[in-house]
Amino acid sequence: MNATLFYRIAAVLFVLFTFGHTFGFLSFRPFSAEGQAVLESMNRVHFEAGGRTCSYGEWYRGFGLSITVSMLFWAFLSWRLGELARIAPYAIGDLGWAFFTVQIAGVVMAFLYFGPPAMVLSALVTALVGVGAWLTPRCRQAASARCSVSRVRTRVGNTLAKPGTNERLRPSRLTDIDADTQTQRGTALAIH
Repeated sequence: MNATLFYRIAAVLFVLFTFGHTFGFLSFRPFSAEGQAVLESMNRVHFEAGGRTCSYGEWYRGFGLSITVSMLFWAFLSWRLGELARIAPYAIGDLGWAFFTVQIAGVVMAFLYFGPPAMVLSALVTALVGVGAWLTPRCRQAASARCSVSRVRTRVGNTLAKPGTNERLRPSRLTDIDADTQTQRGTALAIH
C-alpha cells in the first residue's frame, strides 16, 4: 500500500461526502411542529449585515454551500496530494499533516454537532488522509539547502525552473544527483 492510494480513496469519499452534505442540508425538513416553526422563522426574520438585508435562512444556505465548496476543494487537494506522493513526495512537506489536522477538527465537530453519517465519513477520510501523510516520505535533511532546493520545482511552460530563479531544468538520466534520497523512477533534474 502506498500514500497515493490512500489519498485517492479519500478524494473519492470527499466527493461522496460533499454530495451527501449538500443534498442533506438543502433538503432537510424538520419533523416536529417546533422545528418547522424555527425553520419558517429563519426564513422570515431579516436583518441587515454588510449593507445587505438577508435572513437567517439565507445565511444557513450560504454557509452550507460554502462548506460544499470547501469539501470539493478537499477532494481536489487529496487527489493532488496522491499525485505528488507518487511523483514528488518531498514537495508535499508538512501539507499532508496540516490537512490531516484540519480533518481531525472536522471529526470533533461531526461528533459534537452532527449525526452518524457525518461522524463515520469524517472519521474515515481523516484516517485515510492520516495514513497517506504517514506513508509519504519526508525529507530527512529538512534544514539543509540541498534537500529543500532539490525537492521543490515549479513548472514553466514545458521546462522546469528552480523557484525564484530563471535557471532551467530538464529531465535527464543523471541518477547520481541526490541518489541517496531521490527515488523517482531513476530520473533526476539537471541544471542547464
